Amino acid sequence: MRTIRAADYHELAHVADPQLSPDDERVAFVRRTAEDDESDVATIHVVPVGGDGHTQFTASDGVDSQPRWSPDGDWLAFASTRGETDRQQLWVVPTDGGEARRLTSVVGGIADLEWSPDGSRLCFTQRVTEADCEANRDTAVDPEYEPAEPDPRVIDRPIYRAGTEYHDGNRSHVYVVDVAVALETADEPDDDAITRLTDGWETDYVSPTWGNSETIYYAAKTGPEPDDSLTYDLSEHRLEGDEANESDAVEVFTQTTGWVTSLEATEDGRVAFEYTPEDRASMRQTDVRVHDRESGDEWTPTAPLDRTVGSRCSFEWAPDGEAVYVSTPDEGSRVLWSIPADESAEPALVYGDGVDIDGFSVGSNAVAYTYSEWDHPGDVFVTTRGGNECHRLTRVNDDYLADRAVRQPEEVWFTVEGDEDTHRIQGWLLTPPEFDADATDETYPLAVEIHGGPHAQWTTAGTMWHEFQTLAARGYVVFWCNPRGSTGYGEDHAMAIERDWGSITLTDVLAGVETACEREYVDDEQVFLTGGSFGGFMTAWAVTQTDRFRAAVSQRGVYDLTSFYGSTDAFKLIEGDFGVTPWDDPAFLWEQSPAAHVPNVDTPTLVVHSDLDYRTPANTAELFYLGLKKHGVDTRLVRYPREGHELSRSGEPAHIVDRLERIARWFDGYSSSHDAPPALERDRDAGLSSRDGESASDH
Repeated sequence: MRTIRAADYHELAHVADPQLSPDDERVAFVRRTAEDDESDVATIHVVPVGGDGHTQFTASDGVDSQPRWSPDGDWLAFASTRGETDRQQLWVVPTDGGEARRLTSVVGGIADLEWSPDGSRLCFTQRVTEADCEANRDTAVDPEYEPAEPDPRVIDRPIYRAGTEYHDGNRSHVYVVDVAVALETADEPDDDAITRLTDGWETDYVSPTWGNSETIYYAAKTGPEPDDSLTYDLSEHRLEGDEANESDAVEVFTQTTGWVTSLEATEDGRVAFEYTPEDRASMRQTDVRVHDRESGDEWTPTAPLDRTVGSRCSFEWAPDGEAVYVSTPDEGSRVLWSIPADESAEPALVYGDGVDIDGFSVGSNAVAYTYSEWDHPGDVFVTTRGGNECHRLTRVNDDYLADRAVRQPEEVWFTVEGDEDTHRIQGWLLTPPEFDADATDETYPLAVEIHGGPHAQWTTAGTMWHEFQTLAARGYVVFWCNPRGSTGYGEDHAMAIERDWGSITLTDVLAGVETACEREYVDDEQVFLTGGSFGGFMTAWAVTQTDRFRAAVSQRGVYDLTSFYGSTDAFKLIEGDFGVTPWDDPAFLWEQSPAAHVPNVDTPTLVVHSDLDYRTPANTAELFYLGLKKHGVDTRLVRYPREGHELSRSGEPAHIVDRLERIARWFDGYSSSHDAPPALERDRDAGLSSRDGESASDH
């Protein structure tokens, strides 16, 4: 059997966004693979529920996303970057065969795609400027149009960039496209087919969803400064009659609070939406609330669950409106629940023990979903509404996995003594492929991974499947856990790190390390550490507090909380988790920052960051790196151009491979189990598959 390597990323297929057809007979989904070192290709595939094998439904031209069946099943709508420009546009393809046809030529891309119940229209959002709307580029743009780069860039908003881009005056607005008109004018897009429903440039309109075919609901941040608010107005927009685009066609019917909110509605006027308590919102759990437009009543069907809704996949009404299906983290799994909409019964677990569900679609009699588990990085499955039977519909990586050695992680629980309680922490150990339990004289170094968030969780699969298996194949026992602060174990567990990210999390991680080191096959003198985002913060915090680790790699981290507050789109995380701003208690935030404790570091520490990371901007990484250099610590800063905060999950393929190999190479250089000099003593590109004269895809 071959072992898994970082460069194998080019051979892996990833599935996402499963969508059941209206007759429950087929499932559409997105299949993504690496096209070359710089880009991916994503296409829509369809698989029958009978499981006769999936077929590619769209051409391999650009990146396709958001497959959505028309209510009668005759059309499949999707967004794609194919065509004359790389702008994402709306397309439809007949499901009985035929060519895809473009419905839009808009300037701002396509998001939040959804059919009206009668199938005559589609709603979507796009990000546009006021100038775009005045010039009608939001309804019909010349393919040759290219916006001018602002010079200078004048900023008025508190949050002026996110992802990998500056907003530059963009706001998200809600649009409706008449499908019949758009099909008639597809060759020369006509702005008569598209109507913008929302106005104004002070807020973003998000999450549109249809009620009946003449009613759309959507959300918008409110308050004197929406960027500094957690409150959303939820509005009903009536499309029928002469007043459809007048102000009296729109009614704000309730408010909700939270980081983000999604809406899902029934035709009889029940609107489900996310709600997070405003106080300490960053640590609190998210529920689904329901508002009945006829009675005005509101209730919270997820209240019995001590779990948070959302995070990567959220909630959906069953077609009959009798239940809301939600996905939540749950003790190292991401599971699916069915919850009676009228609160007549307790939430019922549909499926999920030991798996990581990252998308689902509810039909009349079935539920389709994608999930990964320890032995595969993701496929499409289907079950009954009650979860009685589960069938695997795809095996997109079977050829790759057929001759690869994949190890099953071992679940471990350990206890940590707190000030008042004993806390049980869940973790996992993954051994190298050649590990033999009977060869007790063989020992391996330990690689410890810390997750981001901080309010997130890890499973045995998900986006880390390839990384964990790669490190194990490089000869490391890999350990990861969900310390206090993680989701999936109740709100108290998530809120336990209030005003103290560092010491509480480190206490739990170190307790897990010692539990792992009790195994005879773990070399307790060779322990290495890495993590990204909050995991990068914790990696840096750990090396300032302990010499337990031989070497460390800190990725896309936060190293100075004050500088982070002033440069991120997530400054509310500091206000929520620490209860302060830099002006309230600057000394406290500095003391809680890894950069404040750099003089304590002896551990060789590699710092990895992305140039366009606007969630954890590079300025704090630069500060931490410079501090390490000034204090004589073995260090290096690796920065990836064109990449943002999602590098490890959706970056350029060659960068994903390079990052993994640099982590392993840094560890190898300080490991007595590996015959390799430290990375600082080697050529900068030595041992990296994408840097040795061949592309990573050739390996």
